[in-house]
Formats: sequence, C-alpha cells, structure tokens
Amino acid sequence: MKKTQKWMVVGAAVVACFAAGLYATLAAPGTEGAAAASEEAEAVKWAPAVEPKPLTENVNRGIAFLLKTQHKSGGWAQGEESTQMGHSQDNLRDKPNVADTCVATLALIRAGSTPSKGPHAAAIRNALGFICSQIEEADGKSLFITSIRGTRVQMKLGTYVDTFLAAMVLAEAKDQMPDAAGNTRILAALDKTMDKIERNQQKDGTWDNRGWAPTLTQGMASKALNRAAQSGYTVSEQVRGKAETYARKRFDKSNGGFDKAGSAGVQLYADAAGLGAMQDSDNTNGTLRAELEATARSAKPSAARAEARQALDRHRENAEDLKTVRQNIVKKVDDPNFIRGFGSNGGEEFLSYMNIGESLVVKNDDAWTKWDTQISANLNRIQNKDGSWTGHHCITGRTFCTSAALLCLTVDRAPVPVAGKIRKR
Repeated sequence: MKKTQKWMVVGAAVVACFAAGLYATLAAPGTEGAAAASEEAEAVKWAPAVEPKPLTENVNRGIAFLLKTQHKSGGWAQGEESTQMGHSQDNLRDKPNVADTCVATLALIRAGSTPSKGPHAAAIRNALGFICSQIEEADGKSLFITSIRGTRVQMKLGTYVDTFLAAMVLAEAKDQMPDAAGNTRILAALDKTMDKIERNQQKDGTWDNRGWAPTLTQGMASKALNRAAQSGYTVSEQVRGKAETYARKRFDKSNGGFDKAGSAGVQLYADAAGLGAMQDSDNTNGTLRAELEATARSAKPSAARAEARQALDRHRENAEDLKTVRQNIVKKVDDPNFIRGFGSNGGEEFLSYMNIGESLVVKNDDAWTKWDTQISANLNRIQNKDGSWTGHHCITGRTFCTSAALLCLTVDRAPVPVAGKIRKR
C-alpha cells in the first residue's frame, strides 16, 4: 500500500461553497491547529471553473430516478436497455456492477452531496461501500477490479473501464468520509486501484482495453490519473506523462481531428476522448509549474534539474497543442454530423459530450456558453417521463445513460484544481 497522503483536499462535491465564492479546506484526519495551518499553503484546492447554475428540474428528476433504482447493496445495475439491443444481457439487467455504480455516484456528487454531507450522502456512502467491496475481493496484479464481466459498458467502452471509473470516484471521495475508518477504506481501495493502473500501463501509454470504442476508456484512464493527482494523491509522473503524450500524438493537425483508431470510426468519440485527456493533464500541469520552474532554474546541474526541464517542455507542448485542439473542436460543434456521433444518442455520445464540456468550461468563454446551452437543450428534450435517459444504440442502459446525461448537465460543477501542490514521484 502506498503511503497515506496528508494533503488536504476540497472535494468537487462542495460546490455550494464555491458558488458563493468561498474556498474551504478540509483537514486530513488527525491534523489540527498549527499542523493544519502549516500545511494550508500546500493544500490542493478544488473548485468549479465557473459559478455553478442552480440544479434544474431536469437534473432533479434524473437524480430522483437514480436514487429510486439503487440496489440494497449500494450498487447500480445497467437497468433497462433499448428493445433493439435484444435480450442477450437480461441476466445482467438487475446485477449491480462497478462501472454503472461509478457514473451514478459521480452524478450524485455533482448534484451537491458528499459522502458526509448533503441530501444524498447516505446513497453515496452505500455506493462507495459497494465499489470498495468489489476492489477488496479483486486480485492484486491484474487490471481487473471486479469479477463481474461481460457488461454492456465493458463490451462497448473497454474491458477495464470499471477500473478507471473507480479511480475517478475514489479520488473525489478521498478524505470526504464522515469517519476515519471510512477514509482509511477509501484510501486502501484507491491505493490498490492505482497500483493496478500503474503496473499495467503499456510502453506506449495505453492499457489493454478491448471493446467497441476503447478510445473513450483510454480518455477515462488519463482523467483518472489526473483526478487522483489533483486530489493530492501521489501519482507516477512517468505513467501520467506517457498517457498525456499518447493522447497528444494522436491529434492530426493537418485535418484537425484525432486518430479514429479505437473509436468505432466515430470522430466525436476520438476527439472528445483526446481533448478530455489533454485538458485534464493541463489542469494538473498547471499546479506543478511553479515547483518545476524553481527546480529548472537551479544553478547546479543535476538529474532533478534536467528532469524538471523535460517535464516543462512536455507541459508546454501539451498546452500549445491543446489550444489548437480546442479551436478545431469548437469549429465542429455546429456540425450536426459531428454532434450526432454514431448517428443517434447512446451512452458513448453522452460521455463524449461530458468530455468536451469539461474541457470547454475551463475557459469560461462564449464557446463554453454556446456549447452548454446547445447540449443542455438537447438532453432536456430527450429525457424520459420517469426522469431517466435511454440510449438508442450500444450503451442503452438507463443507469449509464441517465448518469452520463446528468454529468453533462452539471459540467459547470466539475472539479478543477485552482491552487496548491501536487505530490509526484
């Protein structure tokens, strides 16, 4: 197990405080008084990039649907699928799994609750309990964190999608439990999951994901590494850097899009996954810059100075390419063929919209406002009467589609590290 992190974190779920312009800091268990004050300058502070909008009636109806369909175990199953998908997954319809549970949990967090506070705190704690129990039963070396195999999300997004989604959820839940035992359990699960992610990365920065559109899971893997780093967790810079470089090199400046390999031939999926990966890396890189620049200016040549200069060069390349990527994708948002993705709404489309939204909101400009207005109107229009969303191809399960749609509608509440120190090794 990796050494317990001591850095303080403000979780994305306490967005209500940030909406009022307040930056709060939660001390890690056991730190008090002078000790807490001495670490305050190095605390990682999270806040939304913009002032969050009030939750809409559409969002509240979607959240109510999720709460109604949560299982006693704390998990969510994939739920009802579109009839056009047949009945091959009937045996998994009501069996809770990690991936669906993770996206549902993130949706509840975006709605303003934490594992400790808010109207959905108990539901979030129960979901985290299910996720942790699956990880605790998993082996120590493979990339699997669950014995539940063959789900629709795994088939479509990638074999190990549960692992990367779990890392994202655990990073946001870190230090947010109401008691020390709960925080210890979350950290142990995050330790095990991150160890699996780091030890199983391939030389080119990818993971052995097989599925219909695994490029989306590759994007989630990069997001997981960066969200963990942003939470103050010690992440291997070598692993994070390889994932960042892989995403950046897939962008073709000549045609303004990402390589479509692993995207089922859908440009929306390729572009959204690549943009999301590069943006999350840029968010992390920004918090590392001051320390790296100080090391790089060191008068005495050293391995650390050389390493810092290399890292800064990589960060600059990512930032420069990210600017070009964003400009090209902004040009595409008026193209209905690009927005339609595979041709109709599915979980893959909703996940792609989330990735694009989380990237555009950081700039808080006209492009973001236009995107948010456009996507929100479309999602509100296609919401089911019971508050859920359903896909029409591939990932059609109501749990994933509802949760991913909610994550699009609450993108303005997604976490962005705005200050502090990130631990690296």
